[in-house]
Amino acid sequence: MAQSQLRLLGTRKLLPLFIAQFLGAVNDNLFKNALVILVAYRDTTSATATEIVVTLAAALFILPYFIFSATAGQLADKFEKARLVQVVKLWEVGVMLAAAVSFALDSLVIQLLVLFLLGVQAAFFGPVKYGILPELLAPDELLAGNGLIEAGTFLAILIGTIAGGLLILAPGGPAIVSLTQLLFAIGGWGASLFVPRGRAGAPHLVINPNIFGETWRIIRHAYGMRALRQTLFGISWFWLVGAAFLAQFPNYAKVVLAGNNEVVTLFLTLFTVGIGVGSLLCSRLQNGRVNLALVPWGALGLTVFGFDLWLASTGPVDGGLVGALTFMAQPAHWRITFDLLAIALAGGIYCVPLYAVMQSRSEPDYRARIIAANNILNALFMVFAGVASALMLAAGSGITGIFLALAIGNAAVTVYAFRAR
Repeated sequence: MAQSQLRLLGTRKLLPLFIAQFLGAVNDNLFKNALVILVAYRDTTSATATEIVVTLAAALFILPYFIFSATAGQLADKFEKARLVQVVKLWEVGVMLAAAVSFALDSLVIQLLVLFLLGVQAAFFGPVKYGILPELLAPDELLAGNGLIEAGTFLAILIGTIAGGLLILAPGGPAIVSLTQLLFAIGGWGASLFVPRGRAGAPHLVINPNIFGETWRIIRHAYGMRALRQTLFGISWFWLVGAAFLAQFPNYAKVVLAGNNEVVTLFLTLFTVGIGVGSLLCSRLQNGRVNLALVPWGALGLTVFGFDLWLASTGPVDGGLVGALTFMAQPAHWRITFDLLAIALAGGIYCVPLYAVMQSRSEPDYRARIIAANNILNALFMVFAGVASALMLAAGSGITGIFLALAIGNAAVTVYAFRAR
């Protein structure tokens, strides 16, 4: 039987990496949400200007994945990965110092630059983080390790998002945010020093300076193998669905359900808990075996509960906005919250085996570049989700129409997953 996930988290082969990536994910989302809230509450900023800044911030964070992922994958294959983890986490300390300067000067330009630099760090950390797991863990621990990493990542997103909004508006908020981020960055770098050393996958690799040529080459290489092609598409579809849901939660709560920010936080919490539980269930359900047996069932859950969420969502309501307790006091809303929790649970069950299969089926000397190709495709799918959602809203389909479109897309993925497994 596979080693217990909690026992695995207590070992040196996973705990330092888990702490390093967890604190980094908290920092990313803490800074992003603090920046958005700070911009929204500037007295001189109009609503339109706020929307422009928020959109620009999202673009600046995701842009580095397109620019630097290919180079990041090459470096992670060429050099020993534990050392690269340390370098990337030390970079984060420098970026957090720049973030402190940006808050002290109240400079939006520097704040947006910091966000871009955080995106650069994330682009370089992804291939190292997922590439090193098969080196640290035994084959029957790979599912458990990926489950813990995914659960930790989404918990960090929740904590960072909530903390960013709360801390930045507190008295002395910018200083508190700056100090918190700097302490987390130093803690992540300290944890990285204890990641066990491994070996370089391709020490004789010559780094290709042609970023766009190398990007196309690694994507073509990954898609040249049928098993990896299916896996990369499946992972990217997960991020498309997740990005689409998360982006619509604020307006869904406010416009469709007449809920205030407490209801949005409730939805984020349900989504995080669901993905975390689903991620942790995978290893137990598959007894540590790395295969795609659970993926079609996860896709089926996304489909069924996605359709039910669409059916359960009423039209716009009249009256003032209600808090989480008032919202949950209405039995009609229990079905909606259950659907959101079930969608997230199915998402966790769906995505973790895909990550483990991607890692185990990639050549050791090319693994990080496969993961880099995956990161590029994930970013592309998330951008598509944002553009498609905006076009649907502009066409008058409404937020629930986006949920219906996701459910229909998941139905097609489910049929394909059952046929291809």
